[in-house]
Amino acid sequence: MSIKVAIQGIKGSNHHQVAIDFFGHDIELLECLSFDAVVDHLLTGRADKGIMAIENSIAGSIIPNYNLVYHNNIHIIGEHYLNIHHNLMVLRGSTIEDVHEVHSHPMALLQCMEFLKSYPHIKMVESVDTAETAMRIKLGKLANIAAIAPKMAADLYDLDIIAPEIQTIKNNATRFIILKKQNKVLPKEEINKASLRFITDHKRGSLATVLNVMSDCNLNLTKIQSLPVIETPWKYAFFVDVTFEEYDHFTKAKSLLQIMSEDFRVLGEYKNALLI
Repeated sequence: MSIKVAIQGIKGSNHHQVAIDFFGHDIELLECLSFDAVVDHLLTGRADKGIMAIENSIAGSIIPNYNLVYHNNIHIIGEHYLNIHHNLMVLRGSTIEDVHEVHSHPMALLQCMEFLKSYPHIKMVESVDTAETAMRIKLGKLANIAAIAPKMAADLYDLDIIAPEIQTIKNNATRFIILKKQNKVLPKEEINKASLRFITDHKRGSLATVLNVMSDCNLNLTKIQSLPVIETPWKYAFFVDVTFEEYDHFTKAKSLLQIMSEDFRVLGEYKNALLI
C-alpha cells in the first residue's frame, strides 16, 4: 500500500521532490495549499506523513512552522536537505520577449531578483506555489506569463526552460522536516538528532546554563530559534536542534532539561540528514 504524503504545493514543487527523495515513487501525494492544511491532513488521518520546509540557507527560518509543529503536537521523524534550483519556464514556443509577467512564490522571486532586474518590462507577481504557476501556464496556454519553478515542473507540464539556474546565490538549500502524528519510528541506535522546545525563566544566565548542560552532555547545538510565547507578552520559547553520538547522552540531557526549564518538549527524534 502506498504511503499517503501531504505536501504544501502541487506536483512539480520542491516539496514533491523531497517526497520522492525521502519516500521513493510509491507514494500517494496529497496536495495542500498551506502548511496548516498539511498539519490538518495528519491530524485527521488523511495523510500518513507530511513534509514541511522549515529553514532556508539564505532566507533563514520559516517561523510560523515551528509553532505549527508545537501547538498541534506533531512529531518530527526525519529531515531532508534539498538544493534549490530556480528556472524560468514558459509555454512551448514562447520567448523572453513574449513574457509580460513572471509568477512564482515570493521567496523564489526574491532569490532571483538580480536576474529579473535585467528585464524591467516583466512584472513580478506572487503566487502560492512555484509549480502551480507552471500548471496554469500549461492548462491556460498562457504565452505571456513565465514561471520560476523546479525543473520537475517543466517536465511535468511540458514547458520550455528559457533560462536555467537563475537564482542569485547558487549555493541555496532548504531544510525540510518529515512529520507524523505519532513518534517512535526509528530504533534508538539509529537516532542521532533531536528537536526540542523549552522556556527559560527570566533569571540572568538561564539560557546560558541550559546550553552549558547540553554541552556537558555531549550534545552539539546545530540550531536555536527564539519565538515569543503568544499567551505571555515578553516571554520567549526556544526551539533547538541538537546532534549526538550516543542516545544515552541525549537521555541524560533530557532528564536535566525537564528540571531546569519550563514546558520542555521533545518535538522529534530522528536521523541526522547529510548536507548535499
